[in-house]
Amino acid sequence: MEYKFDEFYISDKKSLIQPNQVYKLLSKTYWAERRSREIVEKAIENSICFGLYKDEVMVGFARVITDHATVYRLEDVVIDENYRGLGLGKALIKFITEHEDFSSLIGVLETRDAHRLYEQFGFQTSKGFAMRKDPHRHAE
Repeated sequence: MEYKFDEFYISDKKSLIQPNQVYKLLSKTYWAERRSREIVEKAIENSICFGLYKDEVMVGFARVITDHATVYRLEDVVIDENYRGLGLGKALIKFITEHEDFSSLIGVLETRDAHRLYEQFGFQTSKGFAMRKDPHRHAE
């Protein structure tokens, strides 16, 4: 699937994903700054990926993990800092949430600072229900 607007386009074709650019974009985020290139590549390989492009250069990225029946998890949504403020994040989230593979599934994500963005697409904060296991922290 592909969506074109202005001088940009969004695609779910994994063959268009640029792993080096994804690594570069994610290395500037608070949530993925310590991920190795190998981990980024493995995540791309094992996820459904979405690229946002301008002139064949990837300027945005997101990926989805799903069971294709009940739920999907939205991960690693990032827009190149040189292209922020243009509505590209909104366009990317809209493309994903309206995608035929996910529009009827429950969407889940974690964010520290972008609640208002995701609320525009029906995501709601769920206090007290989410749990997380971090392999780098030991149980007490």
